[in-house]
Amino acid sequence: MNDLLTSIQAALGLPHTSIPFTSSGALPSAFAVTDLACASIGAAGQAVAELLRHQTGHVPAVEVDRRLASFWFSSSLRPMGWQVPPLWDPVAGDYATRDGWIRLHTNAAHHRAAAESVLGACADRAAMAAKVAQWASTDLEHAVVEAKGCAAEMRSWAQWQQHPQGLAVNAESLVHFLAAQDERSQAWQGSLAQPLAGLKVLDLTRVLAGPTASRFLAGLGADVLRIDSPTWNEPGVVPEMTLGKRCARLNLHDQADRAVFEGLLKDADILLHGYRADALEQLGFGVERRRQLAPGLIDVGLNAYGWSGPWQNRRGFDSLVQMSSGIAEAGQRWKQADKPTPLPVQALDHATGYLMAASALRLLTERLNTGRGGSARLSLARTAKLLVEHGPGTTQALRAEDEQDQCARLEQTPWGPAHRLQVPVEISGTPIQWALPATELGSRNPQWA
Repeated sequence: MNDLLTSIQAALGLPHTSIPFTSSGALPSAFAVTDLACASIGAAGQAVAELLRHQTGHVPAVEVDRRLASFWFSSSLRPMGWQVPPLWDPVAGDYATRDGWIRLHTNAAHHRAAAESVLGACADRAAMAAKVAQWASTDLEHAVVEAKGCAAEMRSWAQWQQHPQGLAVNAESLVHFLAAQDERSQAWQGSLAQPLAGLKVLDLTRVLAGPTASRFLAGLGADVLRIDSPTWNEPGVVPEMTLGKRCARLNLHDQADRAVFEGLLKDADILLHGYRADALEQLGFGVERRRQLAPGLIDVGLNAYGWSGPWQNRRGFDSLVQMSSGIAEAGQRWKQADKPTPLPVQALDHATGYLMAASALRLLTERLNTGRGGSARLSLARTAKLLVEHGPGTTQALRAEDEQDQCARLEQTPWGPAHRLQVPVEISGTPIQWALPATELGSRNPQWA
């Protein structure tokens, strides 16, 4: 556990102090998923403590609960009398090919259409399986990706270590910080109870990793505004991930909406984005333009497969990176299963989300000191390397969840009432709490509060 935390602390420039991890047990897995949950959440908590040390001279104590950290890596929401829609599209998943396995990610309608443009229309999994079985894994992965879809052949860790993209990821740091020269002098408006009060976070992220980061920042008092395109939806994760945020829609191909976005960006303190590496550049909002519009901006970017190498602009998700990087193959061997066995939770997403939040907090601490902005780059594939190299997991089970694990407060969401689990990290004097319940995408106007 400690070497995982130490690696993360080193990547973030945090002091090598130990963080107590309370309770026992772990998520059963080929890899140390619970250790990763505790270390990434703990580092985010420590980044808050370091911000407060810088501002107040006092360092709060940080503590992480292993059980709660494990549960939050799955979901924090406990609906009362209603159900969250399913996470996966009916034909998404793993399929046997002629020579191995492939995963198709079809949750978004245009990604399913891309897969079907290669394989033909498939009404259900059985139809899809019959068509996939005729292909070689490498050929089908290539064909679906060329069609602008999302697919990943199952590779072993050894194969990934020899793959050009695996080699590129190996050369990248867990968090790549870049200093900026442009300045924005702004006094700290926060407090011990709400360290990020008065800060504006513009959130251009989707699904799990980036939204985990913005959810954590919202819990510290930041004003988080999430922007989605007019057509995007992810019903299976919205109730979980929009906690504490206001959500609006903009079409960045539309001139009027672009002007609104520029206005929002000018006032933002922190920008979180999780598009493919070249996507914002193609929209005319590349690194230079963002700096021009918002001097002193803290710019934190996430990519699936890394920021260099032949796949740096490839579409990807946690489940695909697990297939590519050897995690699902190692899980299959660990469980002695007859099919790919991923991690029990989307741990790459959640861990990278907390690392993004911690990166933003480190850059913010620096900006309060020097006035200068900066950026950080992270990737799911690099987080995968951290997890794999940490070594095997454990089979020591967690005590089952009970009602004591839930907050007493009721969250009134658009779908119905719900409880949240207790927060897994304790920062003394700084309660992590959210002023706004989860909400529908596009339910607010694109403007700061």
